[in-house]
Amino acid sequence: MTTVRIVTDSAADLDAETIERFQISVVPMTVHFGREVYAHSELSNDEFWRKTAHGPHPGTSQPPIGLFEEAFSSLVDAGHEVLCVTITGRHSGTLSTALAGARRFGNKVKVIDSRSLSLGQGFQVLVAARAALEGTGLDQVARVAEQVRERLHLVILLDTIEHVRRGGRADSLIPILHRVTKILNIKPILAVAGGQLGLHGLARSYERGLKQIRRDIAGLGSIEYLAVMHTRCAGTARELARTLAQELGFPDEQIVVTETGPALAVHGGPNVIGVAAVRRASQ
Repeated sequence: MTTVRIVTDSAADLDAETIERFQISVVPMTVHFGREVYAHSELSNDEFWRKTAHGPHPGTSQPPIGLFEEAFSSLVDAGHEVLCVTITGRHSGTLSTALAGARRFGNKVKVIDSRSLSLGQGFQVLVAARAALEGTGLDQVARVAEQVRERLHLVILLDTIEHVRRGGRADSLIPILHRVTKILNIKPILAVAGGQLGLHGLARSYERGLKQIRRDIAGLGSIEYLAVMHTRCAGTARELARTLAQELGFPDEQIVVTETGPALAVHGGPNVIGVAAVRRASQ
């Protein structure tokens, strides 16, 4: 019987243990500092931030098509079908590259847009990988991921808009963000809807922004999966996770707390807090 395996890109922010346990193949994004170019997998978070502090402002690009073709080929040649789940196509060319890389494999490889990022994408990858290892067929594995996508809520609190502005991945947001943050020192809260980052709320301080996120997540009702992502503010992320567990009655040990990797940290800067929540299907 043909089995299914999952491919994703490194923007999904999955840890090494999860990747190994669920037999997930990860195609690395590219991070560059001027003429220095690195695969995402070649930079630890600490190395990335050291280079950011002392070098030119970093940028990112999607993986080259050859890396997707190589990942797909190795799995198809081993007798598998493949589901590839990518970072949102609204802010990255990764989806287009993966689709191009999948063409020569016909119906053996299916590519879907997570319409999200970080663990909003990662949760879709994880449920798909679980279903695949249980022997579920390719179309149904894809549907499992898409069902999580439909119930996903992702909000992000920024401490500064400078990295978003330099990254050029959210140009439509910049004029309004610049006005409210420059003049009023207000912290923007972003959300992902339909794969597009948009302004979700405004807070008069970072602390009020965290409270607003807590209210927002509490308003979703019963939660199946919950994660707190951060850049360089692990203590704040852990405290937010503990508070969410108490307020939601959600098991603390089931909340994933992780620092997002270089591919996304480039665009957020330090002190970003994000929360990814997936509502229960019964709602």
